[in-house]
Amino acid sequence: MTPALAPGAPDVSPDHPPAPGTDLSPIAAAVEEADAAGFVAVGDRFDDDVRYLSRFVGPDRAYAVVVTPDRAALTAPALFDEQAEREFVRGAPDDGIAREIRTEKQRGPAGVRAAAAVDDLAPAAADSTVLTPASIPHDAALYLENAGYELRSTTAVADARERKTEAELACLRRVQAVTCRGMARAEAVLAAAEPDGDDLLFEGDPLTTERLRREVDAEMARHGVRSAENTVVGAGSTAADLHYTGSDHVAPGETVLLDISPRGPHGYYGDLTRTFAVASEGGWERRAFVAVEQAHETALEHVEAGVTAGTVHEEAAAELTAHGFRIDSDEVGLTHGVGHGVGVSLHEGPSLRVETPLEPGNVITIEPGVYDPEIGGVRIEDLVAVTENGYERLATYPVRFTPTSPE
Repeated sequence: MTPALAPGAPDVSPDHPPAPGTDLSPIAAAVEEADAAGFVAVGDRFDDDVRYLSRFVGPDRAYAVVVTPDRAALTAPALFDEQAEREFVRGAPDDGIAREIRTEKQRGPAGVRAAAAVDDLAPAAADSTVLTPASIPHDAALYLENAGYELRSTTAVADARERKTEAELACLRRVQAVTCRGMARAEAVLAAAEPDGDDLLFEGDPLTTERLRREVDAEMARHGVRSAENTVVGAGSTAADLHYTGSDHVAPGETVLLDISPRGPHGYYGDLTRTFAVASEGGWERRAFVAVEQAHETALEHVEAGVTAGTVHEEAAAELTAHGFRIDSDEVGLTHGVGHGVGVSLHEGPSLRVETPLEPGNVITIEPGVYDPEIGGVRIEDLVAVTENGYERLATYPVRFTPTSPE
């Protein structure tokens, strides 16, 4: 039997979109501009830069991506040759970069293999500089230096990741739609819960944040999207904990905050937050909800290309201040930035606290919130893509204080 969902959940395509390829030309251009021998990134399947550059989902042992002005190589781990060929080479876009898989010395250290690849691929006239992300593993850096290369960090990968392609947006749209389905399941459970003294009873048992989390995660799993073990559900005082993943009792009248940020099969995250209250009598909870809802709308009104990211934060913060909530405390009121970039990392650029203009293709959260550790927390969050004339909400879910029953 299909679980009940609250009204407003978007339809979800039965199939995932194709895996996006990565245009390596901005990395190659950075190498050329620096007159460097090449660019090297080293990591395993959990390194988001390496995953973005290669689209290869390999094992939990290190491998390397090497990029020169017109060539790129992936040092495939042992037993992964065919997968590396399929994902790194055959899945690549037409960006003018010739890709290859290197299979020599597959049991050797990734840094040694990376240095050998630079030796082979780099133009003869290039100097001994190698560009790397700032987070390159220490041992890989030492191997490159021992091979005679001088390392210089570059932001080229982080900069490229901030501007999503249409193929990346397709991945983000689907995972966000599935995220909305998870939220709709949680809202349906809350709507069905019945107050009984200090408890909310669901199917005869006291409702907990862990039960809500399981319902959310199960609904998303039905559509092939994993929770990434980070579904935040807080109630009452734990709703003021920004990353609460424990089990807490859910009582009538208190805020229940759900921040759902799963990861799709191609590595892209969704991110959606809603706050509900069952049998609320108003008071702080209702006042906080009204303030956050207005701050959320105000922030969205300022999202468009050319507007500085920090402006969006400042406008939302000003709205919360106008409603009497603090923005100068680490514990009470607005205690975090109003948004951040999302892609193959849950938190990436751009931050909404910097004075950098937003660009078309940026994907950001809009998530104002207010918190009181003694009472609870309220946050409303959507995921949007910046366009020339405003923004696109990547999936839509209603904003409601009182949970609504399935139709």
